[in-house]
Amino acid sequence: MLVEPTELADQSFPDDGQQPNLNRHESVREHLQERLNREVADLEERIEMLRRNQAPHTAIIIATYERMIDRKKGFMTTWGMGERTRFQRPG
Repeated sequence: MLVEPTELADQSFPDDGQQPNLNRHESVREHLQERLNREVADLEERIEMLRRNQAPHTAIIIATYERMIDRKKGFMTTWGMGERTRFQRPG
């Protein structure tokens, strides 16, 4: 049995960044964009940390992280999500 979206209870959550409103396409898109930006920022931080602390196989790990960043940014560009220069964590 299919339920029409208009029959669903409003699944809104407080605007605290925890859960998207799944009844609205734009909120899911914003949630995905925020998550991707956060993941890119985390990978960039890991790369910076690896560059400061030389360890075995550092170059391979950095290259892998850079490929992951490029793919995430490419996905965002393809889907018109744009990109923020850096994700700012809530203080």
